[in-house]
Amino acid sequence: MTQADRKKRSTRMSKMVTPSAVTRMQTVLQKEMVREFLAEFLSTFVMMVFGLGSVAHMVLGDKMGSFLGVNLGFGFGVTMGVHMAGNISGAHMNAALTFTNCALGRMSWKKFPVYVLGQFLGSFLAAATIYLLFYTAIIDYSGGSLTVTGPTATANIFATYLPDHMTLWRGFLDEVLVTGMLQLCLLAITDKGNNPALQGTQALVIGILVVIIGVSMGMNTGYAINPSRDLPPRFFTFIAGWGTQVFSTKDWWWVPVVAPPLGAYLGAIIYLIFIGSSIQQKPQILETPSTYEDHGTPVLPKTTSHTPVTSSLTPVSVSPTTDLQSCPTLK
Repeated sequence: MTQADRKKRSTRMSKMVTPSAVTRMQTVLQKEMVREFLAEFLSTFVMMVFGLGSVAHMVLGDKMGSFLGVNLGFGFGVTMGVHMAGNISGAHMNAALTFTNCALGRMSWKKFPVYVLGQFLGSFLAAATIYLLFYTAIIDYSGGSLTVTGPTATANIFATYLPDHMTLWRGFLDEVLVTGMLQLCLLAITDKGNNPALQGTQALVIGILVVIIGVSMGMNTGYAINPSRDLPPRFFTFIAGWGTQVFSTKDWWWVPVVAPPLGAYLGAIIYLIFIGSSIQQKPQILETPSTYEDHGTPVLPKTTSHTPVTSSLTPVSVSPTTDLQSCPTLK
């Protein structure tokens, strides 16, 4: 077989294989769980790139960043994430919120690992992206020594660490309370039976909520409030050169993993009990069926009045975007 014949045969085979491969890929990407996985992955990546980038400016920059800038970075990073994935997965971007949705029966448990895996991979990739983007600044600031504590510590760019004035259990309670406030307010923002944010403004309002939480309650623990925000970047720093100290320092690493799901669940329960159960549902009106007298369709009797039917109140969804699928965010 000549070289020209081989090229022709290769061209024919590629023409036959490529459309088939594209079709299979499109079929896979149209599957609900695949789309939700990719939505959580990409929205979490976007949130974390903006958030960790703002922390890098505060730590490394000479008057280039501030704690307010960190709050704005994470807050509006959340806003962008909600716009990115809100109508696909609900843009949780937060394993604590995903856990709460599943625990209260608003989402199937079989989706839990799909959502969390997407969030963790997106967060890990964001940490790697920020590391590469700010690598020279990190080396210059730290003198080439990657440390977790001390005046030139840089591990805190990627994960939270307990300050000297906090004990471990005070930090645990802080994370429970702050995450509970997050979930409580998310439900208020998105509860159509109450006084929700205007249609189309939910993403912005949720971002502002994160900013408010940061400027009012972020000092004690850095308000991790999200296992997906803290654990994957911490693991990245472990393999990137900061070593085992990222896990051993004050034994803090497990608190941002355990405390936020507990806080989010308690916040949702409090909202459902104190607010959700007291919302009066408007009566629903049953429409009179149309009368059909042709095509042999039986004639239904006409009525002159409507019958109001009031159903029992269904607990509101724990999703921060009630008209989306489930809960964003977060930080």
